[in-house]
Amino acid sequence: MSPRAGLTTDRLVLAGADLADEIGFDHVTVSALAKQFDVKVASLYSHLKGSQDLRTRIALLALEEMADRVATALAGRAGKDALAAFANVLRDYAREHPGRYSAARLPLDPQTAAASAGPRHSRMTRAILRGYDLPEPDETHAVRLLGSVFHGYISLETAGGFSHSTPGSEETWVWIVDRLDALLRTWPPTT
Repeated sequence: MSPRAGLTTDRLVLAGADLADEIGFDHVTVSALAKQFDVKVASLYSHLKGSQDLRTRIALLALEEMADRVATALAGRAGKDALAAFANVLRDYAREHPGRYSAARLPLDPQTAAASAGPRHSRMTRAILRGYDLPEPDETHAVRLLGSVFHGYISLETAGGFSHSTPGSEETWVWIVDRLDALLRTWPPTT
């Protein structure tokens, strides 16, 4: 059987996502993927437009995978329980799939972003915040606050930023979720 047999866009994107987890998202190219399948780079161009197309597709896959996990984790939860579940899914995903997690931060053009799972993430975050009864535009500010805190912390933690000090990063993570919950419950009214 030829090494090219069975190559599909979906299979290549999944292999690219796995490769991102192994070597880092910044190192994923069509050339690196061709080496994985022991094929010539040109044979992949019937499935992918190039490295940027591959990287975008990996980003879309990662956003979808995270959204599916978040949706499952949020089912039947509200308030702090939902907030913690949401935060922990993001953190666990980053630990399990560092390359994919990095891919999910890839800037997308507006049309691609609108068609991605990104809006699902926003809707789920807003669903969590409905339990805190925030008015607009405060709800939008809170969506951005949560994203900034969670993704910022995860990025610093996965880069080893908290590995040389005490308390441990797990203790701080729990502290952050507790403080965010307290902040959201006592959100000052907009004046």
